[in-house]
Amino acid sequence: MQSVQEVEKHVPVREGDYGERVATVEPGGVEYIALKERHGKPIDLFWTWLSPNLEFATVFVGVLGIAVFGLSFWETAIAIVVGSALGSATHFVLSSWGPKFGVPMMVESRGAFGFLGNILPAGLNAFTGTIGWFIVNSVSGAFALQALGGLINLNLPFSIAFLIIVVAQVAIATLGHNFIHVFERWALPLLGIVFALATIFIFSKANVGFAAKPIPVVGEFGGFMLLFTATFGYAAGWNPYAADYTRYLPPTVNRNMVGFWAAMGVFVSCVVIELAGAALATVSGTKWGPTDIPTVQLHVAMPDLLYYLTLLCIAVGAVCANAINIYSGTMSLVALGIREMGLTLRQRRALLAVIAGVLGYIIGIVGQANVGPGSKYEYFLLLISYWIAPWLAVVLVDYWLRKGDYGDESMFYDTKYQRWQGVAAMAIGLVVSVGLFANVYSIYTGPIPNGNPGIGDFTFIVGFVLAGVLYYAFNIMGRRATSPAGMAGSRA
Repeated sequence: MQSVQEVEKHVPVREGDYGERVATVEPGGVEYIALKERHGKPIDLFWTWLSPNLEFATVFVGVLGIAVFGLSFWETAIAIVVGSALGSATHFVLSSWGPKFGVPMMVESRGAFGFLGNILPAGLNAFTGTIGWFIVNSVSGAFALQALGGLINLNLPFSIAFLIIVVAQVAIATLGHNFIHVFERWALPLLGIVFALATIFIFSKANVGFAAKPIPVVGEFGGFMLLFTATFGYAAGWNPYAADYTRYLPPTVNRNMVGFWAAMGVFVSCVVIELAGAALATVSGTKWGPTDIPTVQLHVAMPDLLYYLTLLCIAVGAVCANAINIYSGTMSLVALGIREMGLTLRQRRALLAVIAGVLGYIIGIVGQANVGPGSKYEYFLLLISYWIAPWLAVVLVDYWLRKGDYGDESMFYDTKYQRWQGVAAMAIGLVVSVGLFANVYSIYTGPIPNGNPGIGDFTFIVGFVLAGVLYYAFNIMGRRATSPAGMAGSRA
């Protein structure tokens, strides 16, 4: 079994001294984290993953079940719990790999996909985080700031409110790993208390006996499966970031506790806040039409002071979520193998964070992809689940086939190391599952749900199973003698 010190001889080790310092830009980029730099405790992961979900994007996932898919409150609740549990379970597994391998999630993904093949998942992850989630959360936060400005008769233009949110989250992401952990921890008391009070007031006025009003297009079961897919997509959307926030932990840490606290942060926040959103949609007087402002509906369920505090927390929560989205999104961009002349890895990561902020700001101003009625937010959640599921299948099966043994980890940084099996399995799983089973109604409906609209959406399930089976089959058929690196052994 190789020691951490031995692995450090075979891989690029992160430059500079960082330790537990907070008020400094994190050195390096996607290199291996040396033993002398390891720090932290498993419990840190709880608030790191709790705070980012205390935002309006999470609330509206629950609203979807009632206002968009026509489910009853309890059908919505079951879909939320089951979908979030599944996405949190995979987050448990991937988070536990961070202390063992000491590399970001999308670098570890190279073990299954190879250096070039990994461009597929890393590219999708970079786009999802630095563009998709960035805009969705930032616009919601900007609208909240605008509403707060009205309290003091300040007519805050959207472009300015949006800029404030963008600058805050880019600054946090640029500082890096340690500052993100600290920011999420210090934001939690404000977010936790306010959202807890908001949830209590919402449930005090909710109608939990709200009956289903199925939409004709998909019916009751179809609506349930669509929401189940969306809730899985929301929780599992954090999976490609998992090891990014655990790779600094000591390799001797209890990895089960690392996975537990990371998963609990995602699960508790998703379930509670999404249930609050579902309850809000049943409150008498709330309106969810295409022209209605979703955040205003919160005012129906709570007193003025709490409403305005909740708006403040929506803005803060957007920053909490997007600091993680930008940081991990730019890590994925670096993991693509991007190299700029004359830039260190630290400068490269920081520059990419700023570029992502500028690009996201421009697209956000033009598109204003808000979370709300008519925004097609549910489509975004479905699409996330579509690509993450086959990627998950490949990396999980690869880990199982290797028994967690990636040798001296040199394969993670070897540009000549290629794995056609991974990219082929994911690509086929993605194309077949989406082509046949996707149910992004009004945009694209595959032949199977088109002929059987009541089945809803099984795309991510089919994609996961198909990609996993294909990857296993490709490896069995092409099994060769174990490479010297694979024979060397790894840490338990």
